[in-house]
Amino acid sequence: MRLIKNKVELNGSGTVTLCPEEPEDMWHAYNLIRPGDLLRASAIRKVTTTQDTGSTISSRVHLNLEIRVKNLDFDPQSSQLHVGGQIVNETPHTKIGQHHTLDLELNRNFTLEKEIGANGEGVGWDSIAVQMLKDAVDEGGNRRAEAVAVVMQEGIAHICFIGQFQTILKQKVEMSVPRKRMGGGEHDKGMSKFYQTTLDTLLRQLDFNTSITSMTSSEGVRPVLLASPGFVATSFQKYIQTVATNTPGLKRLLPSIVVVHSASGYLHSLSEVLQSPAVKTILADTKYARETKLMDDFLEQLRKETNKATYGPREVESAVDQGAVGRGGGILIISNRLFRSQDVAERKRWVSLVDRVRDIEGGEVRVLSSDHESGTRLDGLGGIAALCTFPIPDEDFSDED
Repeated sequence: MRLIKNKVELNGSGTVTLCPEEPEDMWHAYNLIRPGDLLRASAIRKVTTTQDTGSTISSRVHLNLEIRVKNLDFDPQSSQLHVGGQIVNETPHTKIGQHHTLDLELNRNFTLEKEIGANGEGVGWDSIAVQMLKDAVDEGGNRRAEAVAVVMQEGIAHICFIGQFQTILKQKVEMSVPRKRMGGGEHDKGMSKFYQTTLDTLLRQLDFNTSITSMTSSEGVRPVLLASPGFVATSFQKYIQTVATNTPGLKRLLPSIVVVHSASGYLHSLSEVLQSPAVKTILADTKYARETKLMDDFLEQLRKETNKATYGPREVESAVDQGAVGRGGGILIISNRLFRSQDVAERKRWVSLVDRVRDIEGGEVRVLSSDHESGTRLDGLGGIAALCTFPIPDEDFSDED
């Protein structure tokens, strides 16, 4: 995401103009935009005019519209974001109060305004929104998927990108492969065709240059994880090695390939793949691995019953009140899902807790993405947890949130 203009005031209200450049930027926009915000972007609207004869003519016109956001619809697989709301600027073709859906597009600017109302109905650019904006803006232009995983079995392959903030299915390859029969070569031919189609799809998603001139490129290749039950992944790796002998540019990909076992070739096996020791070693320095290790450490403390780990809204707030989530190793772990709440008071509750732990108590705050496996585990615990600096007594909260 490229930051075009930043006009955020000291009181937290203001506007920013952004230009999404990568599909993942739509995910950042989805997290930044909240109901009640003002969104300005170009749009195409269908306009119907009535002629003197009574007949009607429909046409599409390009407009710059501003809407008060009511709802958001985000498709993570296609990275499409649709934002619906009521129009607040009148044009020759629209009236204030009409409903419109803005479709945000790559390489097309949009302006987001957050307000702080007199009665506190808006949250403005609070500390969480400011941090989300920093995460969204890729100033160095270096953001990309941290790894690629191909989870496969005979005739089926799922190509997934493991990014800094989300894991998404980029493409599914599905082909019919003849059964293996004694003395028949139809199965082998079918598998070769399947491997070639999967490889072509993978290279296309990677935007991988296989020309001979790419051999001198200094650009690193992200890890490629091949996972399957049985020997399908291993056979696919050997197929790539064979193809690389006739395609010299493809040799750059070979050192980055790692084969691991999975229970199946379906998407749900990806979490198992990412938990394997070999993959953890490869991804040790990535944001994904750090978040995964944090949740592993937290669950280990729960298992050992040390009373230095707690989860749930009331329990975590109580631990903070006792000063247990502060300097000396205290960590507040919170899901970004909680900050998407349409209830202003609910969002302010979590932002206030984050600010208190980070700025007053001196503890660490880790916001996990609910679109990663670690964030999914955290959501299963209520979306909020804490590692404490000292054991805290168990408390009975009968009116659990």
